[in-house]
Amino acid sequence: MPSVGVITIVGVVVLCALVYVFLKIRMKDLLDEFIKRRSATSRVCTRAEFVEGRDRIPVALALTDDTIYYENPDLQASLDLKLIDEVEYDDETTTGQSVEGKALRLRAHGHAFEFVMDANTARLWQNALPPHRMDEGPAAQAM
Repeated sequence: MPSVGVITIVGVVVLCALVYVFLKIRMKDLLDEFIKRRSATSRVCTRAEFVEGRDRIPVALALTDDTIYYENPDLQASLDLKLIDEVEYDDETTTGQSVEGKALRLRAHGHAFEFVMDANTARLWQNALPPHRMDEGPAAQAM
């Protein structure tokens, strides 16, 4: 018969695993709420992962006529389209990590903002916000 200490350790490990699964599921629900709220006023509103260094932060990514919003329960941020110098879609991040799907890279004032999304979602974004380079004229414009 196992000792009380072993049972306690196993119980704590199982509890930690259940809490982790609950938080992952809850995050998806919260992102769905952000997407639902933004969808009414957005051209495109989808899930994505905001890339910050080696971290990938799940966000709701929305494009309106003049702003890109990226939000989750811990982060509420936006970029004005008139401040974006370049828009590009790539199969790897700026750090060289390959991605499944596409990475949307926005450059504004020398800083790159990257969002990873699946291929179908990337097609929606490319139609709404086509690739654009600084030397091709004015700042990014939503179509």
